Amino acid sequence: MNIIIRQERSKDNNITEEVVQSAFANMEFSDKNEHELVARIRKSDAFIPELSLVAVDNEIVGHILLSKIKIMNDNQIVQSLALAPISVLPAYQNKGIGRHLILEALKRAKELEYESVVVLGHPEYYPKFGFKKASLWGIKAPFEVREEVFMVLELKENALNNVSGVVKYSNAFFDK
Repeated sequence: MNIIIRQERSKDNNITEEVVQSAFANMEFSDKNEHELVARIRKSDAFIPELSLVAVDNEIVGHILLSKIKIMNDNQIVQSLALAPISVLPAYQNKGIGRHLILEALKRAKELEYESVVVLGHPEYYPKFGFKKASLWGIKAPFEVREEVFMVLELKENALNNVSGVVKYSNAFFDK
């Protein structure tokens, strides 16, 4: 297996959405609409083409998307990113492809001078990349969620010092 990670191209969109749909088809904590979320984010002002990446092994086998969000309170608005969703075709799962997608996306986000990333995800998986409970900074989700699954990563050291508030996702996350 020779996986290449590259930026998604517009001609990849339909294939990418099929990969996302297939990846979530049997997931317990899924509304089975993640592929529609990807399509909506692409059409929103939260979309960053450079942070929509695909994993290719002769064909697209995985996808990750980082999009713009804000962390807000009464006194401040801080730009950040959301990691959502990440998808790997079932036949390619548990082979390190998701890990490679995450590492490359975080590297590119840092190169683009983004300072933090928020994720709603598995509490044993994402800490391997440096994610920590968002509550450590007083950062909250805009919906009810268990504290240990809502995490944040500083891409720049101390980027979240004196930052707290509620994450404001793009409307693409809520529109149907």
